[in-house]
Amino acid sequence: MCKKIFPILVTCLLSACVTSPTGRSQFVFMPDEQINQMGLQAFDNLKKQKPVSTNSKYNQLANCIARAITQETGGNWEVAVFEDASPNAFALPGNKIGIHTGMLALADNQDQLAAVIGHEIGHVLAKHSNERASQEMAVSSGMGIIQAVSAPQTALGQTALGLLGVGAQYGILMPYSRVHESEADTIGVDLMAKAGFDPRQSIGLWQKMEQVSQGQQPIEFMSTHPSHATRIQDLEKRMPQAMSLFQQAQATGKQPHCN
Repeated sequence: MCKKIFPILVTCLLSACVTSPTGRSQFVFMPDEQINQMGLQAFDNLKKQKPVSTNSKYNQLANCIARAITQETGGNWEVAVFEDASPNAFALPGNKIGIHTGMLALADNQDQLAAVIGHEIGHVLAKHSNERASQEMAVSSGMGIIQAVSAPQTALGQTALGLLGVGAQYGILMPYSRVHESEADTIGVDLMAKAGFDPRQSIGLWQKMEQVSQGQQPIEFMSTHPSHATRIQDLEKRMPQAMSLFQQAQATGKQPHCN
């Protein structure tokens, strides 16, 4: 049996090397359809288990910003605002976006929220969930992880949801790697700029996040996330290109008014 499986596995692994939007080589093994289905199932679970906000101001703001950004990516995206005081947001395969009311309350303006939404969409566009799930499948639990997302109360279900980026909702945290976070920052700041949002506000957002953390974030080498200072430094390096995209967007009339 092993002799039969090994050549198939090798062939699959060799065909699984793809390139991310930033040019990084990735190991993406799972079909997009399966990953998207996992994202849809996870989003449905969240809407059943977490209160969805009825605040019309928050919903209009979130949908307006997401609509402007996703016009640059294509596809139909669903946005849900969840009643949760933590400053958080996420995007899932299958074009689903979730934003906590705590994040909407934290941001000073539409541009800072656009930085958050652009970043989360960047994770989806770069297939970070697929990349992590592919790695998990290659070394451990196999196809069972696909079905596990429909049972979030189980250990494997929590692992599956963690791979998608929403595991913290179920008491388990599997944060994206530093590489994934930095890549999503790059994609996100370019996206928001293309949509006509001021990319300089992405730096303002992370400065606020740094203030909110009040020094509680682990030092960088102990964390899978970049430190806020590193994040800000990387965004500053990217800013000339992002500002060029922003100016081009403004010149063509892309001036969102979502506040």
